[in-house]
Amino acid sequence: MEDSVDRHLARWSGKAPYDETVEAVITRIQRLTKHVANGKRRMVGQIGLQDFEFQTLHSLAARDDHRATPGELAAELLLSPAGMTGRLDALEQAGLVRRIRGTADRRRVDVELTPAGHEKWMAGMQYQAVVENEIVGALDERERARVNALLKKMLLHAEALAAADAD
Repeated sequence: MEDSVDRHLARWSGKAPYDETVEAVITRIQRLTKHVANGKRRMVGQIGLQDFEFQTLHSLAARDDHRATPGELAAELLLSPAGMTGRLDALEQAGLVRRIRGTADRRRVDVELTPAGHEKWMAGMQYQAVVENEIVGALDERERARVNALLKKMLLHAEALAAADAD
């Protein structure tokens, strides 16, 4: 059965110097990434958030106590402090997070995921799980394990190359 990458390769055959197998692997990874991203866009729309809002809730939900300082969140989400403040203002106004002053140090402010924020995040995660399971559902359990192992091998290699470039 022919997929969109087979058609892509046929269009480019003999027109560009590349290894067809490498091009097929990379292009299929890119196209699958687009399908996952499209599912995520549908998910945030379904739950009534923007992607950046969901990412903030996601960062908080991943923590054992569902709390972080604005600075920690900004660093994790690669935002400026001002950008983080605006994001937190909107999420706090929506009742999805709350700011809490530190008891030992009143200058410290923690951001905490509210029960409503956790519920919204969980709805998004459940929706996203359906999308991802539909995509990966084309593979049986053995195939999933094999693909996962091969992708991990590729990622470890790419990360090692990136680390060597950074040195």
